[in-house]
Amino acid sequence: MDTGGDCSGGGGLEEEAARREREWEEVVEAVAYDSCTWPPPVVAVCGPGNSGKSAFCRLLLNTLIARYRKVGYLDIDVGQPEFTPPGFVSLHVLEEQAKDLTILYLRNPKRCFFFGDVCAKRNPKLLLTYIFDLYDYFLKEFYCFREVDNPEKSAIPLVINTSGWVKGTGFYVLTEMLKYVSPTHVIRVSTTVEHKNLPGGTFWMNQYDADPPINLVEIGAAHNSPRHLLVKKEAKITRDLRLMAYFRQCLPRDFNISCFDDLIRGFVSIHPFQLRLSKIHVIDLHRQVSGTDAHRFLSGTIIGMATSASPLLSIECSTPCCIGLGFIKAVHISEDCIHLITPVSHKLMEKVNIIFQSCIAVPSCLLQEFKQNK
Repeated sequence: MDTGGDCSGGGGLEEEAARREREWEEVVEAVAYDSCTWPPPVVAVCGPGNSGKSAFCRLLLNTLIARYRKVGYLDIDVGQPEFTPPGFVSLHVLEEQAKDLTILYLRNPKRCFFFGDVCAKRNPKLLLTYIFDLYDYFLKEFYCFREVDNPEKSAIPLVINTSGWVKGTGFYVLTEMLKYVSPTHVIRVSTTVEHKNLPGGTFWMNQYDADPPINLVEIGAAHNSPRHLLVKKEAKITRDLRLMAYFRQCLPRDFNISCFDDLIRGFVSIHPFQLRLSKIHVIDLHRQVSGTDAHRFLSGTIIGMATSASPLLSIECSTPCCIGLGFIKAVHISEDCIHLITPVSHKLMEKVNIIFQSCIAVPSCLLQEFKQNK
């Protein structure tokens, strides 16, 4: 097989990457410094999967932090969130710039809700309710104009990271979110494959509505030749890595992990926390099973947890904020006991009386641990 050819292709790719980097840097500088100094910008970053939205968001966050010192980050991408395991809608307030934009890491959010799935299709209404509530919370707590001279209580900018699902239900959720938030800036990330892109202009507005005062900016994708099957594979790997990183917190920091088997042995060695089954209210977010049978399907699954003292979502929806995830190793009905592992503190776990079922696939290392304990 001939592996030769024109060596200039590599140089062309490097030039294209450098040009794209300059384009992105110019856009984030314009958002942070060329816009009106008040109020701070509210920026929604939209585009198809694997187009570089998360990378652009990180660059934008770093630039906004340099100017405002604090930046809000509303992550509505339940499939590939930036700072949490999959299945969450979360609000963060960031004060430190990311030193390495390529590293994936977890952060504790200011407030989060557990959606329990990696796409909006099963329950878009619930997902939108979560999004609207977190945005309202941001406006109330962090977009304040009462004390302009007080940096601790002054308004801060907001960056919204959206899902890469730009067709069907994903598109519906995106348009409803943009209508509700009415951001100051919408960044539309586009690939060279036109049918994968979002429509141009203010596509979320109704035909006869007046165009809102908004800055629309289009930028090129980080990769101009997305391959859909590869995207799905990478998304699954990323989700598993985030879940493994989350449950790795159950192990001592000095626990040595040099291979996959070490991780399995570590999870097997964890002494599970025990919850009384009779005091737990199981919430089936996506109506997978009947309420009376819900506890029978918990073993070997990832669940969200909450307490009845957690802030409620709204008057219309009684879903409380999530305090963390757990992996259920066993349910013993005769002993009125649920055995699970979680990095949530024992003090907080003593108050847990609500469990959210999820549709999230369990990483193989946790499934191996589950099988070994059956």
